[in-house]
Amino acid sequence: MSSAYPEPATLTSAMAALAATPLFGKLSRPLLCTLASAAVRAEYAAQQIIFFAGTPDSRLYVVACGWVKSLKATADGREQTLAVFGPGEVFNLAVLANVVTQVSVVTLEPVTLWCLERSHLQELLAAHPELAQALIGSLATRVVYLSALVEDLALRPIEARLARLILSQARDGQIVRRRWATQAELATQIGTVPDVLNRALRTLSAAGLIAVDRRQIRVIDAAGLEARAQIS
Repeated sequence: MSSAYPEPATLTSAMAALAATPLFGKLSRPLLCTLASAAVRAEYAAQQIIFFAGTPDSRLYVVACGWVKSLKATADGREQTLAVFGPGEVFNLAVLANVVTQVSVVTLEPVTLWCLERSHLQELLAAHPELAQALIGSLATRVVYLSALVEDLALRPIEARLARLILSQARDGQIVRRRWATQAELATQIGTVPDVLNRALRTLSAAGLIAVDRRQIRVIDAAGLEARAQIS
């Protein structure tokens, strides 16, 4: 990790990473500079735990490069992926509640993060209403996302969940699968197991809605996939 007061080149990198996020991107430059000057750089290899559920963690994290996932795990080893975070995204917003973390976060590939301590954020929130408003917006977005996830897991069949996942992740009509995006990983994102996921992929493919290969999933019939996603 770097020092809490980065050198000019590192400060520029921290500002760029913070500015790329929806949370900090619209802040004034002086406030962004203040945040960046307190940010600490951290690097992790693939498959490293950043923090465990049930442990205290006092930092908010900004992803500069790489991907991580937040998850809940059961005693028998089953996992439910709650979210995947990539460049320009922020995680551990619950840090401001000053409670132990409720999820674990693990890296999916090598990552670079910028970390902001809760105490510093609290000071800035008290002094800068624009930061408080931005944080409220991010928290509201997170609540909406988690509410939709609960609805999916509780009410929608596997094929509908998979259709919604594909639609949400597709860019220009396709998902280019990163090395870590295995069948097992995709299964944890929709609350199932690889065998069931494979059957759902085959069903959507046979219906002419998607085309699947090892490296990508292409959307063939977006309207049909959208209709399948609404089934409950």
